[in-house]
Amino acid sequence: MDGVDVVGRVDGRTARAERTRAAIVEAHLALISEGDLRPTGERIAERAGISLRTLWTNFKDMETLFEASGAEVLRQQDAAHRPISPGLPLAKRVDAYCRQRARLLQLIAPSARAAQMREPVSEQLHRNKLKHIERVRDEVEELFAVELAEAGPGREQLVHALVAASTWQAWSMLRYGLGLGVDQARAVMSRTVGALLAEVTPD
Repeated sequence: MDGVDVVGRVDGRTARAERTRAAIVEAHLALISEGDLRPTGERIAERAGISLRTLWTNFKDMETLFEASGAEVLRQQDAAHRPISPGLPLAKRVDAYCRQRARLLQLIAPSARAAQMREPVSEQLHRNKLKHIERVRDEVEELFAVELAEAGPGREQLVHALVAASTWQAWSMLRYGLGLGVDQARAVMSRTVGALLAEVTPD
């Protein structure tokens, strides 16, 4: 029974530690979503209902917190993502893809804007961004495989153009640089993606 008790205590401590870490990440992302794009450790700890010491016991620095928060944002994106059939006609694929990209980009907008501010001095935030870009690339290559095959030697360049047109940097320009609404920004993205793919679509 002693062994069972020890295992139970260890499992209990592990579960509590996981809940604490989850609460810290939730507090971090909640503050960002409310407009506090550079929340301090003090504000995060207060929001999570823990001491500052507990915060830094669970995360050794902001970089490790950025890693955990970035993983949670990716999880939220994955949960909201809906597969699009590669068998649909091109126009319907483009429309469905751009509608979904707009929805997901709006979902991550607060954390993406916050990351944009700190990425120049954060290796972890840069790694987080690369993960988002890689996922977009994977979807583009699967959803538009037929058109990409038609591009021949220009395939890689076309992939780069499609990814660039549908990731956060372009969306940020449309929404906050040009001041477009969500529907207007999505229409521009759809026009761009459609035009790029139309260049390689057989007549």
